[in-house]
Amino acid sequence: MNVYDQLQALNITLPALAVPAAAYVPYVQSGNLVFLSGHLPYKEDGQVWVGQLGATMDTAEGQQAARSSAIGLLGTLQAACGGDLNRVQRIVKVLSLVNSTATFTEQHLVTNGCSQLLGQIFGDKGKHARSAFGVAQIPLGACVEIELIAEIA
Repeated sequence: MNVYDQLQALNITLPALAVPAAAYVPYVQSGNLVFLSGHLPYKEDGQVWVGQLGATMDTAEGQQAARSSAIGLLGTLQAACGGDLNRVQRIVKVLSLVNSTATFTEQHLVTNGCSQLLGQIFGDKGKHARSAFGVAQIPLGACVEIELIAEIA
């Protein structure tokens, strides 16, 4: 399976490697593992997708935001792979932080927006371990922040 064929079929254009907004790097490679820093979701207008699940957003919108974060992660992963996502051997782990009210309990469903996209793009290589947490706030008021660990060839 060619990753770029999947991206084209889904009409996804990957963003360029983003410049970090604070004192960190976008990714670190250790051996064959690449650790990607957390990525915020962006709307089509380029603005950070802000909101709080259970207050100003519902689960379906949260899933779309998580999908947006996944697209940003893929852009960074592509840079970490020297420009070739076909080097990805496995998406190992996804960690998702969901800006949510104390009573919102569907963080796992919000995170599916990311996980399902990774499965569509990478097939079995996209199946991963995962954690999803509800948090009181995320930088810039974003509704979700997702980080990823991948194994590359």
